[in-house]
Amino acid sequence: MNSFHGKVAFITGGGTGIGAAVAQQLAAAGAKVVLMGRRLEPLQAVAQPLGGLALAGDAADAADVRKALAQAHEAFGKVDLLVANAGGHGIGTAIDTTDDSWAQATRLNLDTAFVCAREALPDLIAQRGNIVILSSLAGHFAGPGVVGYVTMKHALIGLTRSLARDYGPQGVRVNAVCPGWVRTAMADEQMQVLIDKYQLADVDAAYDRVTRNVPMRRAASADDVANAVLFLASPLAAMITGTSLMVDGGASAVDLPTIAFAD
Repeated sequence: MNSFHGKVAFITGGGTGIGAAVAQQLAAAGAKVVLMGRRLEPLQAVAQPLGGLALAGDAADAADVRKALAQAHEAFGKVDLLVANAGGHGIGTAIDTTDDSWAQATRLNLDTAFVCAREALPDLIAQRGNIVILSSLAGHFAGPGVVGYVTMKHALIGLTRSLARDYGPQGVRVNAVCPGWVRTAMADEQMQVLIDKYQLADVDAAYDRVTRNVPMRRAASADDVANAVLFLASPLAAMITGTSLMVDGGASAVDLPTIAFAD
């Protein structure tokens, strides 16, 4: 029931972190993988050992996406699954956020998912396939000083629901995965801020600090998130659409006003 033999997955941002883990797990489950991102070399490093296809391009640019989908067709004949994983920062409060930085947050996080979904939908309708969108814990809750990121990750939940509503009658399922802290290169950079602020010993100490009130007491691995993506994309989730699955170690179950009682 969780086999992907004969399936073709189109993954954005597949060269590192969660995207790379998703590609590796899908390939291990039998899928052909097509990885799209702005930097070709890391994509090739992931795709080549998997017998996959690495394509450089901007996932928010419709022409680039159409070209990549055409190359996926040429290589593998179809696309059954879109994993909209590409994303980026949106740092700053509202007063600190310029028009350019707001537009960049929109393009990196929301436009990439929308454009890829729109362009892939004819394939997905034909194959009765599905879409998994990578949102975030920030798609449900607000962290400090990241208005662009929080807003766009919330918007991805709306995109997920709208696509599920419109295309479910044509057999297309659409779901979102919402990770909390995940140990990736991008998160490691954010940990450096805490290391400097609190004079912590190393990145492990920083992760310990940000997860000390998370029930599982650790950050997720990229494979933890990839497991959730594969579940939602598999026949095991055949009746699940329009939902957002939290992969946060229980962070969203914590009642913030009662933390003081546990200290």
